[in-house]
Amino acid sequence: MANFDGKSTTHADTNCRVSEMGTMVEETTVEEATVAEKHRGTITDQRDMQVLGRKQQLRRNFGFLSITGFGSNLMVTWEIVLAGSVTSSLTNGGTAGLFWGYTLVVVAYFLVYASLAEMASMAPTSGGQYHWVSEFAPRSCQRYLSYLIGWMCFLGWQSNFCGVSFLVGTVLQGLISLCDPTYHALAWQGTMIVIGVILLTIIFNIFLVKKLPYIEGMLVILHVMGLFAIMIPLWVLAPRNNAKAVFTEFTNNGGWSTKGISFMVGLNPIVVTLNGFDSIVHMAEETKNAAKTIPRTIMWSMALNAAMGFAMMVTIVFTWGDMEEIRQTPTLYPFIQVFYNSTQSLGGTAAMTGVIILTLLSSTIATLATTSRQIWSFARDGGVPFSATISEVSQRWLIPINAVLVTMAAACVLSLINIGSTTAINAFFTLGVGGGLTSYMISIGCLIWKRLCGESLPQRPWSLGRYGLAINLASLCFLALFFVWGFVPPVTPVEPKAMNWGCLIYGFVVIFATIYYILCGKKVYNSPVEKVRRYLQK
Repeated sequence: MANFDGKSTTHADTNCRVSEMGTMVEETTVEEATVAEKHRGTITDQRDMQVLGRKQQLRRNFGFLSITGFGSNLMVTWEIVLAGSVTSSLTNGGTAGLFWGYTLVVVAYFLVYASLAEMASMAPTSGGQYHWVSEFAPRSCQRYLSYLIGWMCFLGWQSNFCGVSFLVGTVLQGLISLCDPTYHALAWQGTMIVIGVILLTIIFNIFLVKKLPYIEGMLVILHVMGLFAIMIPLWVLAPRNNAKAVFTEFTNNGGWSTKGISFMVGLNPIVVTLNGFDSIVHMAEETKNAAKTIPRTIMWSMALNAAMGFAMMVTIVFTWGDMEEIRQTPTLYPFIQVFYNSTQSLGGTAAMTGVIILTLLSSTIATLATTSRQIWSFARDGGVPFSATISEVSQRWLIPINAVLVTMAAACVLSLINIGSTTAINAFFTLGVGGGLTSYMISIGCLIWKRLCGESLPQRPWSLGRYGLAINLASLCFLALFFVWGFVPPVTPVEPKAMNWGCLIYGFVVIFATIYYILCGKKVYNSPVEKVRRYLQK
């Protein structure tokens, strides 16, 4: 397969392409777009769709600001720092580990997302990573690797959607536990709340889909202002830790042999806070001037969320007081107990926690959109069972309703696991990070391979220039580091309930995808590169 650099010329009326084996073959005519002219985006968008061999089926109604809001709302970095990452990071690393670990992860992810942003500019498609792997991987393995990454992204995003819905439900249970000491949070009750949250997101993703850019724009205001609504009371009312303890005292409460190992284990929950900005890529075919807008949005969303996450992280390490006492809270979420300790008011605690619940709810809306677009894109290439049905697009709503409903149904079914075993559902949630890291590593690895082989890269308006290879290599090293430590259990000695079973789930997905590819995928999967049309420079 050959790809071509920015000096080449591409035309919408191309009638030939380069096949996987590097030969020029006759190209079939790309199907006409199924949306009105005003919803097809710019001339560049239409040309890119022709080059990628795709027809415009979805409405392009996201601009730079709205898609930036979409990505920021989905990631809710400072909220995840507060609600999901603090306890584990303080167990392994302490306040110093949380501060320096977060700083390291931010630097690493800037390099990672710069690499992804460049690939998004080369091929702005909802397929994202599995498309890029198809274009850039060696011919001998591109089809299998593309298929594997498609499954990794599909199940990873399905895990993310279920996970953030689960977080909304359990935080609400934690708040009820604080306000009513007689309430005993049961697993089945949490599951019912989760299913309710999932059903609520359907309203926004189907019936209000035309207004989704405006909704995301309004919700990002809550995301930003909510940060100050939480930080200000903590800085005014909470006790202070001294700076020396915050920045220099590492702890090892996980039973590891050294503080260094404990610090590395503590990185995993921090990685979660910034993993997932490829969500913006999966909305590429609904974004105007996607080849420029998507890369800019990835970097700006990353910068905005990283800065807000840093502000919340500093607030936590300076104002949370006795960490051991806080970890024993009956609410199961230390931040709820901190709110109450600081305000000494149930009303104030409920208001502050309500901000977190609303922002997490906005994340579920965006995550459902991302997850459905990813499986829809994979289905139109025959990557999943019942692809013909899942890849259908409603002509009334101009969205893949079947993909939205499949995502909803799968999340509802998966949430039932919580009734039987909290350990099992938590293990499944780790697939979101493991699948994401794998897709990033293989995508960037394929791009590095092409650069090292001296092969030309596709035309792109957003480029890393001469620093591309160095940034790609550095980001791959960081990703490999995060991936390896991501499957280490949080404490030792390891007991079944404390074991990180994510490695088992991850291995099962790889084996399942491989077997399914051998038995069925090879026969029906249409690798995206087979549709791509790029010309050799004359």
